[in-house]
Amino acid sequence: MTTLTQDYQITWEKLPDDYKLPDDPVDNINQPALAAALTESLQLAGKISVNALTPTNYGICATLNNKMVIKAPDWAFIAKINVSREEVTRSYTPKLQGDIPVIVMEFISDTQETEYSIKATYPPGKWFFYERILKVPNYVIFEPDSGSFEMYRLQTTEQYILQDPNENQHYWISEMNLYLGVWQGTRENRAGKWLRWWDEQGNLLPWGSELAQQERQRAEQERQRAEQERQRAQQERQRAERLAAQLRAAGIEPEV
Repeated sequence: MTTLTQDYQITWEKLPDDYKLPDDPVDNINQPALAAALTESLQLAGKISVNALTPTNYGICATLNNKMVIKAPDWAFIAKINVSREEVTRSYTPKLQGDIPVIVMEFISDTQETEYSIKATYPPGKWFFYERILKVPNYVIFEPDSGSFEMYRLQTTEQYILQDPNENQHYWISEMNLYLGVWQGTRENRAGKWLRWWDEQGNLLPWGSELAQQERQRAEQERQRAEQERQRAQQERQRAERLAAQLRAAGIEPEV
């Protein structure tokens, strides 16, 4: 499959088996945690189908004028692949192996600026690649320390436009039928800002630790209710015993 954009002839080809992928480490310790948190709540809510991918720092490919380009967003959501997972172990080529990503995210660190690169010459910048080559409908740039959140939506002009949040400071991702926003709290000993999902009704999609806490609270409430019931039964038994004693003292044998 071939398309044209500006001076590029775009083809969708599988990464050669002998292609050496860069082995760069992630920019900081927060990036894997942020990505894992996004995926976990989707998984627990049943929002990830068996054919979906939620890659982290994972190469997404396109071939421009016969030259391979690979960008590795910090997190992405691909609704459906049409090949086996074994075929996308190292990288993923949209259109050839499945859908264009619904959303890509970049978590800004001290080594920022590449997230905004509109460099069109080879090799193109990230922004240009996501906007003009892949045409990903949603692009998020998140700065974890400050909580700065930028949500860009691809318009019919094939350009990203900065979006405004709703009254809850959440952004609607129509392709996922979910809201995305910033939440502050603690997970895995990291206290700070996180990206979280909310459903159509505004309910937060929980993490496993939160579900476990909810279950502990439910169990504790059940224990308290059982204890209250035991105490009520004991009080009722004591009241009955006192009444029986009073009747006997009055010469009346109580009915059993």
